[in-house]
Amino acid sequence: MITVELEHFSLDKICDSGQCFRMKKLGDGHFSMVAGDQYLEMHQENGVVDFYCSQEEFVCYWVRYFDLDTDYEVYINAANPRDKYLNAAIKAGDGIRILRQDLWEMIVTFLISQQNNIKRIRKCIERICRTYGERKVSPEGVEYYTFPTTEALSQATEEDLRGCGLGYRAKYIAVTARTIASGEISLEKIYDMRYHRAKKELMKLCGVGEKVAECICLFALHHMDAFPVDTHIRQVMDVHYKRGFPNRRYKGMRGIMQQYIFYYDLYS
Repeated sequence: MITVELEHFSLDKICDSGQCFRMKKLGDGHFSMVAGDQYLEMHQENGVVDFYCSQEEFVCYWVRYFDLDTDYEVYINAANPRDKYLNAAIKAGDGIRILRQDLWEMIVTFLISQQNNIKRIRKCIERICRTYGERKVSPEGVEYYTFPTTEALSQATEEDLRGCGLGYRAKYIAVTARTIASGEISLEKIYDMRYHRAKKELMKLCGVGEKVAECICLFALHHMDAFPVDTHIRQVMDVHYKRGFPNRRYKGMRGIMQQYIFYYDLYS
């Protein structure tokens, strides 16, 4: 177990932030997380967080995953003091981190997220993991399933995927998996691309529109200028930023501002 004291870090808010769907609340400050082929249990009490893993796993995987080396106070202090709405959003969402998640997992996740709610997204992802992922058992004896590989999902038919509750999104995932598995689009190359080029390349995938591409850029590629606009964000923009969000002021950190706003609008 690794115990660390962290500022601007909240497992509860990260779990509810809409960027990861394989994190669960176990009660009394305890959480579990499946990311790729990794399983982790955690506990938080105030600013003290216990990560139930080895030192090597913590340093080599979870520090990067939770973006623990980034000082989020820089983002918080960058807010315009005259922007009452944004400051309220930051106060409400303080503790959220922009996670560094797997690109393939985020492509599938946000294809599933279209016109969907968080509860159903979680169920759909759990079904495809159980059906196409690899069964594993954690050192604590907990059974879990890895996220399916590109190759595994490329073998699934649209009908098979509909059986996992994906509805019309089954076609998007079936076609996208085959596109990537065939090498027509390279995930490795996308990792090396700058924000706008990566977004453009992602939008070549079946079912990936601008909003989904922005989510993937932010939550997988950690392009902090990505600014996904869904119904919640659009409504906020219409009410509080009629002249548009002040992009120039928040260059390089628009993504975290979006997350604070999204969380505040969803839970306030």
